[in-house]
Amino acid sequence: MKHFIQTILAAALATIAVSCTGGKTYEFASLYEGLQFDMPRVERPRIPSRSVCITDFGGVGDGLTLNTKAFADAIDKLVSLGGGRITVPAGMWLSGPITMKSGIELHLEKNAVLMFDPDMDLYPIIETNFEGQDMKRCISPINAYQVKDIAITGEGIIDGNGQAWRELKRFNCPPKLFDSRVAGGGVLSDKGDVWFPDEGYKLARENSNGFNKPNDGLDLQFIKRFLRPVLVSIRECENVLLEGCTFQNSPAWNLHPLFSKNIIIKDVTVRNPAWSVNGDGLDIDACENVILTGTSFDVGDDAICIKSGKDEDGRRHAVKCRNLLISNCTVYSGHGGFVVGSEMSGGVENIKVSDCVFNGTDVGLRFKSTRGRGGVVKDIWIEDIRMKDIINDAVIFNLYYGGKSVSEMKAEGVAAGGTGDIPKVDETTPQFRDIHVSRVICNGAASAIYLNGLPEMPVSGMDFTDCIFKASKGIEINHARDISLTGVKVITPEGDSIIRNDVENLTVK
Repeated sequence: MKHFIQTILAAALATIAVSCTGGKTYEFASLYEGLQFDMPRVERPRIPSRSVCITDFGGVGDGLTLNTKAFADAIDKLVSLGGGRITVPAGMWLSGPITMKSGIELHLEKNAVLMFDPDMDLYPIIETNFEGQDMKRCISPINAYQVKDIAITGEGIIDGNGQAWRELKRFNCPPKLFDSRVAGGGVLSDKGDVWFPDEGYKLARENSNGFNKPNDGLDLQFIKRFLRPVLVSIRECENVLLEGCTFQNSPAWNLHPLFSKNIIIKDVTVRNPAWSVNGDGLDIDACENVILTGTSFDVGDDAICIKSGKDEDGRRHAVKCRNLLISNCTVYSGHGGFVVGSEMSGGVENIKVSDCVFNGTDVGLRFKSTRGRGGVVKDIWIEDIRMKDIINDAVIFNLYYGGKSVSEMKAEGVAAGGTGDIPKVDETTPQFRDIHVSRVICNGAASAIYLNGLPEMPVSGMDFTDCIFKASKGIEINHARDISLTGVKVITPEGDSIIRNDVENLTVK
């Protein structure tokens, strides 16, 4: 009888739950099952059902006609009516930057290609934030600022024409590509190993110590192409949906939600050439309540990257990146499959990554920071990850990050880190702790696990459970405490030994 009553009550509660959602089961309910932290349910944006076609506003999809005004007029018309969908039919649609507004959905039908004109005069310089620091950059091809309920959907392609903006390194691309770029114009570095789009870009790069924030005093108009934008910039927005489309060939990062919340990214494709400088796939930057699922990445830098600001600017903004559910994603080329940092000064917490495949990435799970960042990365759960042919480390935690990919550091003979003088712990000291990795399978990597904490702040509270690694090297742990390896199998030519240095409370079962 007791069991019967419990069954009736459970059925009644299920009926109530369905009725509260209008008879529909919440589409992401499975992602919340057994979730280790509290996270509010993320809903789709509310877009009115009315629709217009870009051709209603003079749009021409011939690949030659500039449609910037047509998109702006369509958006303004829908906003005046309370919002709705702009349909972009099959064709080649050339445009300047498109500014999204509240209640707008941009919908690309199958075989629609939205291509952005690289004419710099179309992209004014604005105040924004890039690589965790406040700076001036060109406005993004698709941009949204302080709006809510927006969406980009469909089966079409959004192309940023990034090759017109980016520098190109000889060692990093096919020889014929480099030669054709040189033949088409631009300028070379003094050593002849880097192609720049113009003299202004070269000047800015050679005076930036390798970073993307230009030195003060340079004429921003002269170095404008150096201020290349991300393809899709979503700043301080709420209720955002990206679904179905392909986003490719960005001038810098591809997708960049920043200081935003309630975001769904579902079933999209993210592509950048393997040689694209700063060709990240997705940078979730100081955002809250994000669902990423069913998405594939093939990019020139980190694929799925979690950030929260850099150094003093990041600590001043003090906005955490928190409450993220990442599942069923595939990463091909990329510096890292799932990445945290190195910009994490505002803090990162409450992330679950599950059921993903990394195939041929430079690194699989990549956590990086360095002295001076500050911030705390904690409460991360990584489950059921499959990796194959990882070029370097399957899993790496490196608090001596120096701004290069792992492959570049190894090619140049740069050590991952050392000790030297040990500074005092203060607000600039980064922390990585309470991170849980389970059921990872890796078939092929240079090394299985590499943990490299700081002497003054070891990585701590990490556990690896039921994992299998087939790699050339096994496990190395430096400056760490409270590390647990349970049911971890490492298959290497040199056996399953663990190299350790300054490790406190290592448990192996």
